[in-house]
Amino acid sequence: MLTDLKKIIDQVSRDKGFDREILVEALESAVLTAAHKKFGMRRDLDVRFNEELGEIELFQFRMVVEEVLDEQTEVSFAEAKALDPEVELGDELGSKMDDVADLGRVAAQSAKQVIIQKMKDAERDVIFNMYKDREGEIVNGIVQRFDRGNMVVNLGRTDALLPKKEMMPRRSYRQGDRVRAMLKEVRENARDHQLILTRISSDFLVKLFALEVSEISEGIVQIVHAVREPGARSKIAVVSNETDVDPVGACVGMKGSRVQNVVQELQGEKIDIVPWSPDPAKFVANALSPAQISMVLVDEDNKSLLVVVPDDQLSLAIGRGGQNVRLASMLLNWRIDVKSEERYAKHSLPGFQSLKMVPGLKDRDADTLFDGGITHLDKLKEADNETLMELLKWEENQVVAIKELASPLQYTPEDEDELLEDDGGEDAGAEAAPSAETEEPAAALDDTSEAEQEDIEEAGAEGSNEEVQGEETVLEHDEAAEEKQD
Repeated sequence: MLTDLKKIIDQVSRDKGFDREILVEALESAVLTAAHKKFGMRRDLDVRFNEELGEIELFQFRMVVEEVLDEQTEVSFAEAKALDPEVELGDELGSKMDDVADLGRVAAQSAKQVIIQKMKDAERDVIFNMYKDREGEIVNGIVQRFDRGNMVVNLGRTDALLPKKEMMPRRSYRQGDRVRAMLKEVRENARDHQLILTRISSDFLVKLFALEVSEISEGIVQIVHAVREPGARSKIAVVSNETDVDPVGACVGMKGSRVQNVVQELQGEKIDIVPWSPDPAKFVANALSPAQISMVLVDEDNKSLLVVVPDDQLSLAIGRGGQNVRLASMLLNWRIDVKSEERYAKHSLPGFQSLKMVPGLKDRDADTLFDGGITHLDKLKEADNETLMELLKWEENQVVAIKELASPLQYTPEDEDELLEDDGGEDAGAEAAPSAETEEPAAALDDTSEAEQEDIEEAGAEGSNEEVQGEETVLEHDEAAEEKQD
């Protein structure tokens, strides 16, 4: 069973890519374990692979004594003399055992298990060394099977795992389908899968563009930052290192061919490509395109931007469910507050600012009061409870409490600057929370009443439906950028 192993070892070494010495050591270790189980654990045994004969040789070492008390560790002087005429009492005599080929079924099974385990360990080391420098690369594979919702992908030499949480939503695969993903992690000591893949990382989007756009791989165009809501929408900020190369046009490609290839790989995910700028005001105008921007107020200390847009552009700037402004905020790594021109003008009025002085009165409540004719703190104090209850949809005890808080307050023009600085940051009735994974700053939407917010979301949905995927979406942004430059 254990003879003529040289050819087998050579073949396995070639097929699996193992170091030949590793296989020899595994085989010797397995036979030694089996021999100890058969002949006794106290025996001093040694196993060696004979390269010339292509077989395993087993040796035992015993002490030469006059009278044998333990046959596992001792050999009689007479028997030792027969094996080696020059042996002396007290010498340690090594002799070859002829029972290697007949270690027994249990011992042979034990040897088999040791060899399998050693080969698994060796293969794990080979896979780790092969892929450890390839983290972040895009790999191609074939769907092998599914395990509790996770996808096992065959990469050719080994299998990789695409966890369920790293898959794009609303995309189903079947066994045998080809799949492209990014190698997210290579584990050295993993009990199952060493290679972990992802398709939702922003880096995956960057790598796809690097494959499609030669200017990126050559370093002419650089992707400064990329953010995603996988399966829905992405934004990437690009800049050119050469003045005569348009970074957006390079990423779009002829007739949108380059960006369209990326869109198809991401199953129709919308991609906005915007020019990067060191000026946050200009950058946010690019990031929120195709919405037009009227004014941007920059607070560098708090990394916050107040963006004012025309009334008819508010839904477009915010996007469906706040997606556009949320991604723009993640792209800039700044907080973005979006207000319409009408609302910004109203919030700047002294009367509105006086209402904001009342503790517990949120912006949307101040909006409701202002629109209902309660346009100043003094009018709030004078208003009857029934009118306030009808406007705010509050209980009487709430109205009484807010009037008690307002009663001692006095508004002076000097309060206006301080109140304007705080405007838009506290009441986040439609605030877009940052992603837990990215830990980016939030993008706060314009403070609105519930009814107005519903109108905005409906308008945002219409605005979103007017956008197209891939080529047309990016071309709109490109044209908007050109118009700004002109």
